[in-house]
Amino acid sequence: MKFTFTAATLISLFGGALAFTNPIGKSQTTMSSLKMADTTPEKSKSVPFLNKNPLLDGSMPGDVGFDPFFLADNGELLYNYREAEIKHCRLAMLAAAGWPISELLQRPLANTFGLQPVVDANEKVPSILNGGLERTDLKFFLATLAFASFLEAAAIHKRQVNPDYFPGNLNFDPLGLYPKDEAGQKAMQLAEVKNGRLAMIAITAFAFQEFVSNQAVINETPEFFKPFFFW
Repeated sequence: MKFTFTAATLISLFGGALAFTNPIGKSQTTMSSLKMADTTPEKSKSVPFLNKNPLLDGSMPGDVGFDPFFLADNGELLYNYREAEIKHCRLAMLAAAGWPISELLQRPLANTFGLQPVVDANEKVPSILNGGLERTDLKFFLATLAFASFLEAAAIHKRQVNPDYFPGNLNFDPLGLYPKDEAGQKAMQLAEVKNGRLAMIAITAFAFQEFVSNQAVINETPEFFKPFFFW
Protein backbone atom coordinates (compact mmCIF):
# COMPACT_ATOMS: atom_id res chain seq x y z
CA MET A 1 0.00 0.00 0.00
CA LYS A 2 2.85 2.32 0.84
CA PHE A 3 4.50 1.54 -2.48
CA THR A 4 1.25 2.05 -4.32
CA PHE A 5 0.65 5.39 -2.62
CA THR A 6 4.20 6.58 -3.34
CA ALA A 7 4.00 5.54 -7.01
CA ALA A 8 0.64 7.21 -7.41
CA THR A 9 1.97 10.39 -5.84
CA LEU A 10 5.00 10.49 -8.14
CA ILE A 11 2.89 9.84 -11.23
CA SER A 12 0.43 12.58 -10.30
CA LEU A 13 3.24 15.06 -9.67
CA PHE A 14 5.03 14.12 -12.89
CA GLY A 15 1.81 14.27 -14.84
CA GLY A 16 1.04 17.71 -13.37
CA ALA A 17 4.46 18.96 -14.42
CA LEU A 18 3.94 17.68 -17.95
CA ALA A 19 0.71 19.65 -18.12
CA PHE A 20 2.73 22.88 -18.00
CA THR A 21 5.16 21.88 -20.78
CA ASN A 22 4.70 22.02 -24.58
CA PRO A 23 4.73 18.78 -26.53
CA ILE A 24 8.22 18.89 -28.04
CA GLY A 25 7.45 17.35 -31.39
CA LYS A 26 4.32 19.43 -31.96
CA SER A 27 6.04 22.67 -30.88
CA GLN A 28 8.99 22.13 -33.18
CA THR A 29 6.69 21.27 -36.07
CA THR A 30 4.55 24.36 -35.49
CA MET A 31 7.53 26.70 -35.17
CA SER A 32 9.11 25.19 -38.26
CA SER A 33 5.89 25.70 -40.21
CA LEU A 34 5.63 29.32 -39.09
CA LYS A 35 9.22 29.94 -40.04
CA MET A 36 8.64 28.49 -43.50
CA ALA A 37 5.49 30.59 -43.90
CA ASP A 38 7.33 33.77 -42.93
CA THR A 39 10.22 33.19 -45.36
CA THR A 40 8.19 32.05 -48.36
CA PRO A 41 8.47 34.89 -50.93
CA GLU A 42 5.31 36.34 -52.39
CA LYS A 43 4.79 35.89 -56.10
CA SER A 44 4.52 38.79 -58.54
CA LYS A 45 1.07 39.64 -59.87
CA SER A 46 2.51 40.52 -63.27
CA VAL A 47 4.62 37.36 -63.67
CA PRO A 48 3.10 34.80 -61.27
CA PHE A 49 5.99 32.32 -61.46
CA LEU A 50 8.54 34.94 -60.35
CA ASN A 51 9.13 36.16 -56.82
CA LYS A 52 8.00 39.69 -55.99
CA ASN A 53 10.36 42.36 -54.78
CA PRO A 54 9.27 42.98 -51.15
CA LEU A 55 9.56 46.74 -51.69
CA LEU A 56 6.72 46.59 -54.23
CA ASP A 57 3.86 46.66 -51.75
CA GLY A 58 1.21 48.01 -54.12
CA SER A 59 1.19 51.51 -52.62
CA MET A 60 2.26 53.16 -55.89
CA PRO A 61 -0.23 53.41 -58.76
CA GLY A 62 0.49 50.77 -61.37
CA ASP A 63 2.54 48.61 -59.02
CA VAL A 64 1.94 44.99 -60.05
CA GLY A 65 5.14 43.61 -58.54
CA PHE A 66 7.21 43.70 -61.72
CA ASP A 67 10.90 43.82 -60.88
CA PRO A 68 12.23 40.45 -62.06
CA PHE A 69 15.88 41.43 -61.56
CA PHE A 70 15.27 43.10 -58.16
CA LEU A 71 16.88 46.31 -59.39
CA ALA A 72 15.20 48.38 -56.67
CA ASP A 73 17.01 47.17 -53.57
CA ASN A 74 16.07 50.11 -51.32
CA GLY A 75 13.23 52.58 -50.94
CA GLU A 76 15.10 55.60 -52.26
CA LEU A 77 16.15 53.79 -55.41
CA LEU A 78 12.58 52.60 -55.97
CA TYR A 79 11.38 56.20 -55.59
CA ASN A 80 13.93 57.37 -58.18
CA TYR A 81 12.89 54.61 -60.58
CA ARG A 82 9.26 55.69 -60.33
CA GLU A 83 10.30 59.31 -60.96
CA ALA A 84 12.17 58.20 -64.08
CA GLU A 85 9.25 56.05 -65.23
CA ILE A 86 6.79 58.92 -64.98
CA LYS A 87 9.09 61.18 -66.99
CA HIS A 88 9.54 58.55 -69.69
CA CYS A 89 5.79 57.88 -69.72
CA ARG A 90 4.98 61.53 -70.37
CA LEU A 91 7.68 61.90 -73.00
CA ALA A 92 6.53 58.72 -74.73
CA MET A 93 2.89 59.87 -74.79
CA LEU A 94 3.96 63.11 -76.46
CA ALA A 95 6.15 61.21 -78.91
CA ALA A 96 3.51 58.59 -79.73
CA ALA A 97 1.17 61.41 -80.76
CA GLY A 98 3.83 63.65 -82.30
CA TRP A 99 5.40 60.97 -84.50
CA PRO A 100 2.38 60.27 -86.77
CA ILE A 101 1.20 63.89 -86.62
CA SER A 102 4.61 64.98 -87.92
CA GLU A 103 4.41 62.49 -90.77
CA LEU A 104 0.93 63.73 -91.65
CA LEU A 105 1.48 67.48 -91.41
CA GLN A 106 5.17 68.31 -91.61
CA ARG A 107 5.51 68.31 -95.40
CA PRO A 108 2.31 70.32 -96.06
CA LEU A 109 3.29 72.88 -93.41
CA ALA A 110 6.84 73.15 -94.73
CA ASN A 111 5.57 73.70 -98.27
CA THR A 112 3.12 76.31 -97.03
CA PHE A 113 5.89 78.36 -95.40
CA GLY A 114 8.49 77.71 -98.08
CA LEU A 115 10.69 75.52 -95.88
CA GLN A 116 12.56 72.32 -96.58
CA PRO A 117 10.63 69.26 -95.28
CA VAL A 118 12.49 67.12 -92.78
CA VAL A 119 10.49 63.95 -93.54
CA ASP A 120 12.01 61.78 -96.25
CA ALA A 121 10.50 60.68 -99.55
CA ASN A 122 8.51 57.95 -97.76
CA GLU A 123 7.20 60.46 -95.19
CA LYS A 124 9.31 58.95 -92.39
CA VAL A 125 10.31 61.32 -89.64
CA PRO A 126 14.00 61.71 -88.72
CA SER A 127 15.17 59.30 -86.04
CA ILE A 128 18.26 57.37 -85.04
CA LEU A 129 17.11 54.33 -87.02
CA ASN A 130 15.55 56.26 -89.92
CA GLY A 131 18.40 58.73 -90.19
CA GLY A 132 17.80 62.29 -91.35
CA LEU A 133 18.58 63.96 -88.03
CA GLU A 134 20.99 66.24 -89.87
CA ARG A 135 17.99 67.82 -91.61
CA THR A 136 16.70 69.09 -88.26
CA ASP A 137 17.75 72.61 -87.28
CA LEU A 138 20.35 72.67 -84.52
CA LYS A 139 18.40 75.43 -82.78
CA PHE A 140 15.53 72.99 -82.29
CA PHE A 141 17.78 70.56 -80.44
CA LEU A 142 19.23 73.34 -78.29
CA ALA A 143 15.77 74.68 -77.44
CA THR A 144 14.57 71.18 -76.54
CA LEU A 145 17.60 70.63 -74.31
CA ALA A 146 17.08 73.96 -72.57
CA PHE A 147 13.38 73.26 -71.97
CA ALA A 148 14.09 69.75 -70.65
CA SER A 149 16.77 71.13 -68.33
CA PHE A 150 14.32 73.72 -66.99
CA LEU A 151 11.71 71.04 -66.25
CA GLU A 152 14.29 68.83 -64.56
CA ALA A 153 15.50 71.69 -62.38
CA ALA A 154 11.91 72.53 -61.41
CA ALA A 155 11.22 68.90 -60.48
CA ILE A 156 14.35 68.69 -58.32
CA HIS A 157 13.43 71.94 -56.58
CA LYS A 158 9.87 70.81 -55.84
CA ARG A 159 11.12 67.50 -54.51
CA GLN A 160 13.44 69.29 -52.10
CA VAL A 161 11.03 71.92 -50.77
CA ASN A 162 7.63 70.21 -50.93
CA PRO A 163 7.09 67.57 -48.21
CA ASP A 164 3.97 66.33 -50.04
CA TYR A 165 5.82 65.79 -53.30
CA PHE A 166 5.43 62.46 -55.05
CA PRO A 167 7.00 61.34 -58.36
CA GLY A 168 5.75 63.48 -61.24
CA ASN A 169 3.91 66.00 -59.05
CA LEU A 170 4.77 69.30 -60.77
CA ASN A 171 1.43 70.95 -59.90
CA PHE A 172 0.76 71.42 -63.61
CA ASP A 173 -2.99 71.31 -64.15
CA PRO A 174 -4.03 74.42 -66.13
CA LEU A 175 -7.48 73.00 -66.97
CA GLY A 176 -8.25 71.81 -63.44
CA LEU A 177 -8.76 68.20 -64.49
CA TYR A 178 -7.01 66.64 -61.49
CA PRO A 179 -9.68 65.27 -59.11
CA LYS A 180 -10.05 66.66 -55.61
CA ASP A 181 -10.83 63.35 -53.92
CA GLU A 182 -8.14 60.78 -53.13
CA ALA A 183 -9.85 57.95 -55.03
CA GLY A 184 -10.09 60.06 -58.17
CA GLN A 185 -6.47 61.15 -57.85
CA LYS A 186 -5.30 57.54 -57.54
CA ALA A 187 -7.38 56.58 -60.57
CA MET A 188 -5.88 59.36 -62.69
CA GLN A 189 -2.35 58.51 -61.56
CA LEU A 190 -2.98 54.88 -62.51
CA ALA A 191 -4.36 55.91 -65.90
CA GLU A 192 -1.28 58.04 -66.56
CA VAL A 193 1.09 55.18 -65.75
CA LYS A 194 -0.84 52.66 -67.86
CA ASN A 195 -1.12 54.98 -70.86
CA GLY A 196 2.52 55.97 -70.48
CA ARG A 197 3.71 52.37 -70.47
CA LEU A 198 1.62 51.66 -73.55
CA ALA A 199 3.06 54.75 -75.24
CA MET A 200 6.63 53.61 -74.52
CA ILE A 201 5.87 50.32 -76.26
CA ALA A 202 4.14 52.13 -79.14
CA ILE A 203 6.94 54.60 -79.86
CA THR A 204 9.49 51.78 -79.81
CA ALA A 205 7.29 49.84 -82.23
CA PHE A 206 7.04 52.89 -84.53
CA ALA A 207 10.82 53.19 -84.72
CA PHE A 208 11.50 49.53 -85.45
CA GLN A 209 8.51 49.17 -87.80
CA GLU A 210 9.73 52.00 -90.02
CA PHE A 211 13.31 50.74 -89.89
CA VAL A 212 12.28 47.26 -91.06
CA SER A 213 9.60 48.20 -93.60
CA ASN A 214 11.09 51.50 -94.84
CA GLN A 215 7.57 52.89 -94.79
CA ALA A 216 6.00 55.55 -92.60
CA VAL A 217 3.57 54.17 -90.04
CA ILE A 218 0.85 56.47 -91.39
CA ASN A 219 1.15 54.77 -94.80
CA GLU A 220 1.69 51.22 -93.60
CA THR A 221 -1.32 51.29 -91.26
CA PRO A 222 -3.42 54.21 -92.58
CA GLU A 223 -6.56 52.93 -90.87
CA PHE A 224 -5.10 54.11 -87.57
CA PHE A 225 -3.94 57.55 -88.70
CA LYS A 226 -5.93 58.70 -91.73
CA PRO A 227 -9.64 59.13 -92.47
CA PHE A 228 -10.90 56.19 -94.51
CA PHE A 229 -11.36 58.34 -97.64
CA PHE A 230 -7.58 58.97 -97.72
CA TRP A 231 -6.61 55.28 -97.75
